[in-house]
Amino acid sequence: MFDLVGVGANSVDYVYRLPDFPAPEGPKSKLRIRQHAISPGGQTATTLCTCAAMGLEPTYIGAAGNDDNGELIRDELTNRSVDVSHLAIRDTDNAFAVILLNEKQGERVVLWHRKSELDLEPEEIDPDAISGARLVHVDDVDESAAILAASLARASGIPVTSDIERVGVRTRELLSFVTIPIFAEHVLEALTGEKDFEQGLRAVKEPHHDMVCVTLGARGALMLAGDRLYRVAGIPVDVVDSTGAGDVFRGAFIAALLRGDGPQDILRFANLAAALSCTRPGAIGGIPALAEIQALF
Repeated sequence: MFDLVGVGANSVDYVYRLPDFPAPEGPKSKLRIRQHAISPGGQTATTLCTCAAMGLEPTYIGAAGNDDNGELIRDELTNRSVDVSHLAIRDTDNAFAVILLNEKQGERVVLWHRKSELDLEPEEIDPDAISGARLVHVDDVDESAAILAASLARASGIPVTSDIERVGVRTRELLSFVTIPIFAEHVLEALTGEKDFEQGLRAVKEPHHDMVCVTLGARGALMLAGDRLYRVAGIPVDVVDSTGAGDVFRGAFIAALLRGDGPQDILRFANLAAALSCTRPGAIGGIPALAEIQALF
């Protein structure tokens, strides 16, 4: 039916470009906004849009509000060739984030808000959509729904990738169904207590994990496939906005995985895509074209 199904979050980002990050006292307590923009994003939405840009056919299982921001998300996904037939529309405001962007380094602070009415329930997971996919991708925003989707996929022998941003009471349960977890560095350390990333990957890897990966921002990424460690260094770029870089990494990782690339090439391709996304503003807006990545790859 579809190349992949994504279960998780979307957001509309209010991005404020600042000369520096604010501080409670002194000259940084009052900063002029250099530029501001409204930009679609969110963990799973950005990953799926990246997959679509790589030539895949994704479908999105999630919830959106019935306000202007919800309409913006629906239109953005549709315009980027992401199927939204499983998108639930709620009588509430869409999730949003306020992003403070430091124009010196391109780093950001994210303040987010999402009403409970947007929670995705397990019964909204379509088993037929899951079983018809080549891959399922989940985040940790609606854990019950994500766990069900991942468990259905694993039972059908379908690979499951993940985007886990925090360690909660059900994180281990979710990971028991994910076959290719992709961790942010702070999550890997929180799960294992290991500051050494190779040791962290070895500590967290379970027999059902085909690969385990950790993203390191500007320092690149590491992946353990079997017993072999693969590594790519960060790519120096002029960072404009790092928002969504991890989500773009996951989308490009999925695309390379599904076309049959080996572990090192999967890492290289995903790392290039994430680096390119940092050179332009926005989460979904920063997604590079396939040709751009291939030219560097």
